Amino acid sequence: MVIFSDQRSQPKAVRAALGEDRKAVKATLWGMRKNPVGWTYQQINSMHWLQRSNLKSARAWRLKQALREVYRGAVAANCAAKAEQDLLGWISWARRCRLEPFKRLANTLKERLPGVVRGMLEGRSIAYVEAMNGMLQQTKRVARGFRTITNFIAYLRMAKLEHLPANALRAAVPREFGVTRHAA
Repeated sequence: MVIFSDQRSQPKAVRAALGEDRKAVKATLWGMRKNPVGWTYQQINSMHWLQRSNLKSARAWRLKQALREVYRGAVAANCAAKAEQDLLGWISWARRCRLEPFKRLANTLKERLPGVVRGMLEGRSIAYVEAMNGMLQQTKRVARGFRTITNFIAYLRMAKLEHLPANALRAAVPREFGVTRHAA
């Protein structure tokens, strides 16, 4: 986490911003992870002092909050042009921030900008995929001992799972699905 690197590289600045109290450092760590609406009184105080400092942690937290605001604004406006403009502004800021993780994130977002904007507006989340993966992992644990894919697929069919392909060895969707080819 960034605050730990601040403690190693600038211990005097961290002590000046947060004081000597170890609870303040802990409150800051948890405050950075939480939504500001849910902060305790101690987290409010420590985050207030952190934001007045010039630590990497403060810059990282401001970038994180700004990206949350870009996302929230895109969902509220439901306008691809505005979402893209706001995201490009954030990317520009993140590229100049001198924090390597945010620079990498900004470059990744820039490379995948149309998909990111589409995902922001459509409200896509990885939650559905993670839930399906969890169910599949649970099924695999139950199906231990099946030696072949045929037996495993038979077990899945007996479990009355829907949306299984007719043939487990063929793709359910053609590889070209969703790919647009442009004439040269």
